[in-house]
Amino acid sequence: MAENLITLDNVIKNFEGPAGTINVLKGIDLRVSTGEFVGVCGPSGSGKSTLMNMITGIDRPTDGTVTVAGQVLNNMSENKLARWRGKTIGVIFQFFQLLPTLTVLENVMLPMDFCRVWTPRERPERAMFLLDQVGLADQAHKLPSTLSGGQQQRAAIARALANDPPLLVGDEPTGNLDSKTADKVFQLFNELIAGGKTFLMVTHDTSLAGRIPRVINVLDGVLYETDGAGAIVE
Repeated sequence: MAENLITLDNVIKNFEGPAGTINVLKGIDLRVSTGEFVGVCGPSGSGKSTLMNMITGIDRPTDGTVTVAGQVLNNMSENKLARWRGKTIGVIFQFFQLLPTLTVLENVMLPMDFCRVWTPRERPERAMFLLDQVGLADQAHKLPSTLSGGQQQRAAIARALANDPPLLVGDEPTGNLDSKTADKVFQLFNELIAGGKTFLMVTHDTSLAGRIPRVINVLDGVLYETDGAGAIVE
């Protein structure tokens, strides 16, 4: 049986507002095994983004414990957390977030430079290998603005893989793509899962969520799971 890559124990997150305390996450328990493909769904304001921020270490819980890849995140310093995140989590954004003044190759090398992973000589070779994996080796020396949306998303996936992280997190990664391109990118996600990655994907696309093996729904700060047909799993 695969071990848990992500463990949340009774995670509570409160925010203080003008009207008082807002309870955004209400005692979340979650286990995600290594190699799982998990969809995260929920309406705006449901606590979905806050949950993802707990898992990626962007924010910290008010109470409870967050453990990812064997590391308890609660009390890590910001510097250690940033380095840990760079090596452990690859984030794929809806709008790609590629730096426009750098080539595609240079964008993919950025996480390696930041975390000092691989030697300076190895980094371009590693970036080219990843671009070849996503079918973009011939676009390596172009600027992102010259690429199509699907090509930019594949470049963003290559960048997320730069440091060989065990966990990938997609924030609506197909939301800015047409259906045909989104389908190709989704196939690439499945290939990454088959290769041993763990993937959490935030999506509002119900048809896409139906193709994800496990779906977590967040509603009013409470977590529940549904099967492929949308029925609640007890």
